[in-house]
Amino acid sequence: MRNAILLTGILLLLTFSADSQEVRKRYSMDFGWKFHLGEVTRAQEPDFDDSGWRDLRIPHDWSIELPFSEDAPAGGRGGYLPGGIGWYRKTFSLSQSDVQKNLWLDFDGIYMNSDVWINGQHLGRHPYGYSGIFYDLSGYVREGENILAVRVDNSLQPNSRWYTGSGIYRHVWLTILDPVHAAHWGTYVTTPEVTEAAATVRILTRVENLGKGSCQAVLRSVILDRNGGEAARQESTIQLEAGVNVEAGQTLVVRKPDLWCVENPHMYALRTEILVAGRIVDDVITPFGIRRIEYSPVDGFMLNGERVKMKGVCLHHDGGCVGAAVPERVWERRLEILKAMGCNAIRTSHNPMDPEFMDLCDRMGFLVMDEIFDEWTQGKVEYGYHNYFDEWSQKDLVSLIHRDRNHPSVVMWSAGNEIGEQSLEGGHEILRPLVETFHREDPTRPVTTGNDHIAADGRSALLPFLEMLDIVGYNYVDRWHERRELYYSLDKLEHPDWMMVGTECVSNGGVRGMYSLGRDPEVPQPGYNSRMIRAEQLWKFEAMHDYVIGDFMWTGIDYLGETRWPSKNASSGVIDLCGFPKDGYYFYQSQWSDEPVLYLFPHWNWEGREGQVLPVLAYTNCDTVELFLNGRSFGVKSYEFPRQGNSGSWNRYDRPVVRATTADLHLSWDVPYEPGTLMAVGKKNGIVVAVKEIRTTGEPASIRLTPDRESIRSDAGDVAHITVEILDEGGMMVPTASNRIRFTVRGKGELIGVDNGNPVDRDSFQDSERDAFNGLALAIVRSTDKAGKITLTAESEGLKGASIEIQTYELTNQLTK
Repeated sequence: MRNAILLTGILLLLTFSADSQEVRKRYSMDFGWKFHLGEVTRAQEPDFDDSGWRDLRIPHDWSIELPFSEDAPAGGRGGYLPGGIGWYRKTFSLSQSDVQKNLWLDFDGIYMNSDVWINGQHLGRHPYGYSGIFYDLSGYVREGENILAVRVDNSLQPNSRWYTGSGIYRHVWLTILDPVHAAHWGTYVTTPEVTEAAATVRILTRVENLGKGSCQAVLRSVILDRNGGEAARQESTIQLEAGVNVEAGQTLVVRKPDLWCVENPHMYALRTEILVAGRIVDDVITPFGIRRIEYSPVDGFMLNGERVKMKGVCLHHDGGCVGAAVPERVWERRLEILKAMGCNAIRTSHNPMDPEFMDLCDRMGFLVMDEIFDEWTQGKVEYGYHNYFDEWSQKDLVSLIHRDRNHPSVVMWSAGNEIGEQSLEGGHEILRPLVETFHREDPTRPVTTGNDHIAADGRSALLPFLEMLDIVGYNYVDRWHERRELYYSLDKLEHPDWMMVGTECVSNGGVRGMYSLGRDPEVPQPGYNSRMIRAEQLWKFEAMHDYVIGDFMWTGIDYLGETRWPSKNASSGVIDLCGFPKDGYYFYQSQWSDEPVLYLFPHWNWEGREGQVLPVLAYTNCDTVELFLNGRSFGVKSYEFPRQGNSGSWNRYDRPVVRATTADLHLSWDVPYEPGTLMAVGKKNGIVVAVKEIRTTGEPASIRLTPDRESIRSDAGDVAHITVEILDEGGMMVPTASNRIRFTVRGKGELIGVDNGNPVDRDSFQDSERDAFNGLALAIVRSTDKAGKITLTAESEGLKGASIEIQTYELTNQLTK
């Protein structure tokens, strides 16, 4: 995260420059809101009495705070949580000089059907819950007190196929700026020519003059490196008539650029200054990266001239126990865990993510397929986006493109997921204006859609639709008939010029720590020893065929909704709602990571199954693995992928020969159960590189608490994740433990969510108690706005409790006020 820290330092330095009193100011509007759940009359009026309403801060998701109910109108799609109508009000003050300038109000996301008023004046309505919303407050505000009111209507259900959350669930911003300024999302940075010696940076800046008279302005663009040093600059003179905007183009050259890539996501910062009569009147910072992307029907995807296979996951937007109002650190931790798995790509399924998520992808080195819609004109749920598509799709699409087109992480656009129009006569004519808008607003990236009907029985996707795409996206390429074995190859023979990507593919998910041996206590019928096969075989094909750009498996992390009672969430992820890896996580890590991986499962607590033969499996990238039970060897197993062929002559090899015992990408032994210790020893080229042990544990005896960080910011938004483990007397985690845990928080923090990853546990996420699930639970604490100490205590009847301390600290010179 060194790049992130250094870039933040640059932004802070620029924000508090000597000219900061004269240029644009951006304020957080997250604090000081009043909230009421339910319909209210006249709540938009300035004189409305909201003294009895609840005080809260934004982001806020009211649905996650309410009880689960099998009768919830959203049903399993919405995770059995309610929607409804909610009202928000905020009072804020402006000075005389403030109201004489231009003022912008930005909502990063309101779900959904939002109406916004300022001082009783209706600013507008926006139905889509995932778009950024922008209002110009100029002329509506006054010196002194101003009243902002927002009505959110998420009552028409179902309106989505997954959990959405309800309310102002992303950040809110107020920007005060001079009448002469860079337009909203008005800076566009591309890098059309990139070599190791030099990079051409093309900048388009839309400058507005909302003043009463014409003027001559100077547009100054300065590129800063990660240390704040100047890498290039250019100035241009612009003539601005009153009430107009002008797009000015500039071309700069950066010598010996540090290129953005997955391994080293180097970020630059563009400082845009606008000067009138020698005075800086606007100053904007735009982070960007210098990189070159290319796609080929033969070589797939290339980044800076090197072929890169997209090892991707699909992600929904909720953060588990915090719902849709996800603190940035929650996403950062989740992305760290995915990065450690070897993941290098994210598909934002099936809607725009929040701006902080996109920033994290830039700084952490993820390739992003940026997706916009789950519906066009053909609906999937009664109150879905198809009701708004004709009126709003182009507005929402342009909003997404302008917001996200400067992110180096974004390497592909997706216009939609499993769209009904793919199989509809004339459906390509619905696609056409979307593709044209993508190409017009950002000609540097290709466009795809996630198509689930390619080769479907009786309703196949039509060629005019697929051929209009820059890249053909396949959802579950192996779903139909012989494609279970042949995958993309059939279409590649017929369409050699197609570029292809697995937009959504089978994963190796399931419920963390659950291992079924069947219903017969005498005869094991294991259910955990075959579910990886489909994902393994698909990955083998994709890894060995360069023309397949990559694989985005469904999903990286479990998500709320798209389920059936009694479950509240889908369990397709290789990481559970808490962020705890499942077995499948280690399969992908064994294939996507260069570090030695040796993971053994299932657990070894099988009382009553003594003597029964149980499958023991390993995910590994070792050449050979030998398994021992209580010191007795059960043999050496091995696999090789990709298998090497002869080199030089018919019986010579470049690397030591591996005597493979399987063509799968996992190893398996049949072991008669007896309590004790399973130990696996992994070797590469004859050298031990990994050892893994699993032991039969005793009864639960104590609790262990482990925070992801020991200090967090005292900004009332930073969080710490505390992993809760149930241990036996020997300090081993008990993999079947389900003890009830009580949490207490004292000091400068609050408990904002508890969970355990169990899909059928429907206790409130805001409760201070939780059952452990297969030995684990999670607590998330958030700082207040005061520096100090947070103490979290966990207790359980019959167990030795535990406490930890987390320090909160002040961040001086914060970027926003």
